[in-house]
Amino acid sequence: MKHPLNIVFIFVISISYFVNLQAAPKVIPKAPEIAAKSFILVDYNSSKIIAHNNADLPVAPASITKVMTAYVVFSELQEGNIQLDELVTVSKKAWKTPGSRMFIKVNTKVSVEELLQGMIIQSGNDASVALAEHIAGSEDTFAALMNQHAQELGMNNSHFLNSTGLPDPDHKTSAKDLAILANALIKRFPQYYKWYSTKEFTYNNIKQPNRNKLLWRDDSVDGMKTGYTEEAGYCLLSSAKRNKMRLISVVLGTKSVNARAQESQKLLNFGFRFYESHIIYPVGKALKNVRIYKGSDEQLQVGVEKDLAVTIPRGQYKNLKPSININSQLVAPVTKGQKLGKVEIRLDNKLLSSSPLVALKTIPEGSLWQQAKDSALMMLE
Repeated sequence: MKHPLNIVFIFVISISYFVNLQAAPKVIPKAPEIAAKSFILVDYNSSKIIAHNNADLPVAPASITKVMTAYVVFSELQEGNIQLDELVTVSKKAWKTPGSRMFIKVNTKVSVEELLQGMIIQSGNDASVALAEHIAGSEDTFAALMNQHAQELGMNNSHFLNSTGLPDPDHKTSAKDLAILANALIKRFPQYYKWYSTKEFTYNNIKQPNRNKLLWRDDSVDGMKTGYTEEAGYCLLSSAKRNKMRLISVVLGTKSVNARAQESQKLLNFGFRFYESHIIYPVGKALKNVRIYKGSDEQLQVGVEKDLAVTIPRGQYKNLKPSININSQLVAPVTKGQKLGKVEIRLDNKLLSSSPLVALKTIPEGSLWQQAKDSALMMLE
């Protein structure tokens, strides 16, 4: 017969093993093999790269170029330089542009909105050139605008020479740059992003389908753009949202229309299956009230300057460890947005994300009495 103490010891060891097993971090399998020249999978909220290969390799982007064309047009709309109902006169150059088209006619007038839908949904090269010429006077000048926006976004491996993606040896971008672009477009222009989920568009009595096959295969996919040239191969930039998590996938240089859809679906399914995304601290939300000295107020609300999000293995949310570190003895004046410390999120002692802690409002200097009183308090502390 076993001694009772031995039984207790075995029981404790068993419980300890079970607890440690439950607390162990979930193992994430290797990302699936993707038959493409380059690819990337990124979480929209946190910008974390989940999977990639040759993501910084400059390659021909084909018609995915039109996402940058749209980004420039959307920027012009936002700044009030053009309007959706504004009419564009179709030039001979736009009308004659080879490749996919929305079939606009030379010297006719077409609205900016119709041209955008023809470019986004039907991948119309003619629409792209018409928009470029209307905004910048020439396609060459418009390409300079594209490169300016690319530089501002940090698209370091991109150089655009036209608005369509028609082949040119010096017209290049990368999978990572396209993911950056897609992220920025969805954030800045949600009112226009909706067009990327439209399955078909009719212009001039010609109905054409969206070439993104994932729009029919996966209800969570709501964009973005396909591309093909002989040099580029078959390419697809896609975005999907399941629950509160959005992923952006870029697959460049596959061998067929079906391959670009299948490889993109593999990436998206992998990301959604094994990861989860959380906005831990949203921008503008007060995380803490802190004491401020010599100011018109004694309490200052602090928060983050942009959403602080993390991408983690599924089931690990409860194990996240946030920490808020504030500079000692804050003294007025403090301006809204001024950095006062930092916020960090850790998982298993590994730093996942960090963000400056900023003042959510401006607090000027207080009265002479308040300043004198607080000077004495600060000396005592």
